Amino acid sequence: MRIEQLEYLVAVARLGSYRKAAESLHISQPALSESVRGLERELGVDLLERGRQGARLSDSGRDLLQHMLVLLDAVDRLRQAADEQHQISRMVRIGTVSAATVPLLAPAIRQFRETHPATQVEVVGGLQADIQRALLEGSTDLGLVNVLEGDDMPPELNTTALLSGRPVVCLPPDSPLAGRPQVTVGDLRAAALIGMRSGYVMHRYLHRLLAGEVPVFAYSADGAEMGKLMVAEGLGITVLPDYSVIGDPLETRGVITWRPLAGDRTKVQLVIQRPHAGSPPRAVRDLHRIFLQRAQVLGSSLARASPRS
Repeated sequence: MRIEQLEYLVAVARLGSYRKAAESLHISQPALSESVRGLERELGVDLLERGRQGARLSDSGRDLLQHMLVLLDAVDRLRQAADEQHQISRMVRIGTVSAATVPLLAPAIRQFRETHPATQVEVVGGLQADIQRALLEGSTDLGLVNVLEGDDMPPELNTTALLSGRPVVCLPPDSPLAGRPQVTVGDLRAAALIGMRSGYVMHRYLHRLLAGEVPVFAYSADGAEMGKLMVAEGLGITVLPDYSVIGDPLETRGVITWRPLAGDRTKVQLVIQRPHAGSPPRAVRDLHRIFLQRAQVLGSSLARASPRS
């Protein structure tokens, strides 16, 4: 039995709906449903009555609810006590693939520091696999990674979408391709291409885009930030998620620009991940919440500029 299973059940009982409970908890509805069913199997009773109108506590569920609330209240008190111990010396470590660093990551950390001035924030760049490994090992608290539509997420990690977009071509404003409304796959093959090294989602995406043909990279970059700087220096063009380019200072100052890829409808997401197991300290929960709030606002502004239509 896990604490989150009790929290999930109480949320469903309070809201009367799996969908509403999943939205409030920022998890998928199938994951929520499976967690509650697992609790029912472990206890050997049906805790909820499910119907077209939603879900409500069964008689057995109502009998056990008070015991669950007492246990959850004790867990909350334990968390508060732990938060007080961490308030002075706590450090939050974020692993990131360096996507949407300026429009999302930096403002989120700045807002977090306003309410947690004594908490140190450490940002560590890395590959998706390294970040997820660090999350599972407990050496990293939150992870920001890019995923392509259809990618499987590690079941041990809680994954929440922050930003959704499409791959675009990042290029210098004086590039001949900047004079076109779209960039074709043929254009990519003919250009000096700055690719992300193996292990980044955009590396895998380019292999898929070129139908298995191994792309010829003039340069390889370690993350979006380095790729944009190389574009700004006129070394070539690169392919990045639109939310990694739009709103970046290099883009707003006219040092780099972007164009959509002709005929490509691939979706890419920036997600935030944290371990399912254990109860994260308040500082980690607060920073996670700030990321969700700022991403919602940023996503609305990006939707007006990005090539989704």
